[in-house]
Amino acid sequence: MILGLNFAPLRADDETREGLKIFIDAIKMIQENYVDPPDSKKLIEDAIKGMLQGLDPHSSLLLKEELENLQTDLEGRFTGIGLHVTMKDGYVTVISPIEDTPADKAGVMPMDIIAKVDGKAVKDLQTAVRLMRGLKGTKVTVTIVRKGLKNPLEFELIRDDIPIISAKSISLKNGYGYVRLSQFSGDSHIQLDKELKKLGPLKGLIFDLRNNGGGLLGPAMEIADLFLENGSIIMSAKGRGERNQITFNATPNPEKRNYPVVVLINNGTASASEVVAGALQDHKRALILGTTSFGKGSIQAIEILRDGSGLKFTIARYYTPSGRSIQAKGIEPDIVLPYKKIDPKEYESEEDLLKESDLDKHLEAEFPKIQTEEEKNFGDARKQIAVTELEILQTDNQVMEALRLLQSWEIFKNMKN
Repeated sequence: MILGLNFAPLRADDETREGLKIFIDAIKMIQENYVDPPDSKKLIEDAIKGMLQGLDPHSSLLLKEELENLQTDLEGRFTGIGLHVTMKDGYVTVISPIEDTPADKAGVMPMDIIAKVDGKAVKDLQTAVRLMRGLKGTKVTVTIVRKGLKNPLEFELIRDDIPIISAKSISLKNGYGYVRLSQFSGDSHIQLDKELKKLGPLKGLIFDLRNNGGGLLGPAMEIADLFLENGSIIMSAKGRGERNQITFNATPNPEKRNYPVVVLINNGTASASEVVAGALQDHKRALILGTTSFGKGSIQAIEILRDGSGLKFTIARYYTPSGRSIQAKGIEPDIVLPYKKIDPKEYESEEDLLKESDLDKHLEAEFPKIQTEEEKNFGDARKQIAVTELEILQTDNQVMEALRLLQSWEIFKNMKN
């Protein structure tokens, strides 16, 4: 007997009505003739999944468990290995590892393709996420394909709680601050505001959005608002229907932040982090340094279906204040500078080099770990050599160049005509 389908009232055109009849015919044929009795509920779920996957890589059906996992993620904690993933060219692809998680520490990198989890081939996002999740302390083996390597890599990881501490900061020297934002969760803007206040009066700020795979749009608006003048456009969204035509504007900010900002981006900078980088770039509020970002310029919404599952689908494209769409293009840096590990002696000037005495305290062991596609051996090297986080910053050419630019700005600002 065919499963009863309770469709909500549809204002369907003739073509849609005919298509639905064909769809029901197909289900009936499978139910009555397939070699093994099929699960009718799963047939419907798979049909919806296929329909959404045919739209774009960010639209999907979220079953009740998957919807609960997503809500947990956005609240700031989950159990797993710590990866932002997406579908790219038909493959489950890493956008970025979450900082200080098992995947990050093992050396998984942006643009790695997840081929198998515990020996099972993965071809869709939900399956990959479900297999990588699990109880804290349990093992999972992830097989990845990495561009430039002939053979796949296997990572045996121990699942752990993944707390999301979004913002971390350190005072460098002479009033120059560094703050890293790893993702946009519910209170990211509050965390960032606290870190900025902790840094005190600044001559310049390095704002690191590298490998930030995005998250909630609301906190992204709040974060851009911290640096922009009242009334400035942060972004606009354009979709079908009046409710999907939105413009977000900056609000009055009691905290004046007039210091110059250098934003660091790379190919792991995606979604909400591209919103922030694009807004600061268009308003000439920050200089963008690094490599082209991921290029996710769309907005998704989740509608709850009658069985408790969620329909996640794209409702709009977003545009930077100047009207740019970065979809499949990314944010182009003002200064293109690929990441590489450097010898600190490349910066011979005493003013350019960081010293132990310049820091309020040693950087903690978890802050920051930069992994990029360009530095393929960095993960393994980090396992073999115990280096302080100060040394990591000193060997990060993008951070050092950003510091040099900020120091130069201070010099030029104080020069007489």
